[in-house]
Amino acid sequence: METAIDFKTIEKAVRSIILAVGEDPQREGLVDTPQRIAEMYAELFMGINLDPKEELAVGFEEGHNEMVILKDIPFYSTCEHHFLPFYGVAHIGYIPNGRVVGASKLARVVEILAKRPQIQERFTTQIADTIVEAIKPSGVAVIIQAEHLCMIMRGIKKPGSNIITSATRGLFRKNPVTRSEFLSLVQSS
Repeated sequence: METAIDFKTIEKAVRSIILAVGEDPQREGLVDTPQRIAEMYAELFMGINLDPKEELAVGFEEGHNEMVILKDIPFYSTCEHHFLPFYGVAHIGYIPNGRVVGASKLARVVEILAKRPQIQERFTTQIADTIVEAIKPSGVAVIIQAEHLCMIMRGIKKPGSNIITSATRGLFRKNPVTRSEFLSLVQSS
């Protein structure tokens, strides 16, 4: 069941925040800010009502059962703890059971899952689980490397810090040689 973005409620909440930080929501530079933020949230959270598995519904029976890797997929997401962005790259590897999907479809899965209030650990797991459920490969590996503005702009204030998370399924988890091959290929330029 799809839920629409409630623009008016967001606008009202943003006006309240503007007042709460000691600003005037009627000031020229702020008067349209509530509307702009509501529109931005509709875009940033468009993945909430989408099923990423649907992106992987179309595939091709190629008889291919060797590793396929799509690396350096850029993404932008929003930390659910502070509603600040985190961004970086995703690397995905899978070993098909004969059926392959278009590379753009893997990138689309990343995009949909990134466009939700997220934490990096769950985001990584969701990508791996989506691929396993949708195309039933022999194995999946996902690595996410990201910078979090909640660590850069506030709190600890450590720019340049990266968080790296991984999720492995099937042969990538069971076979250290397969996992090593994936890591080696992802690290190569």
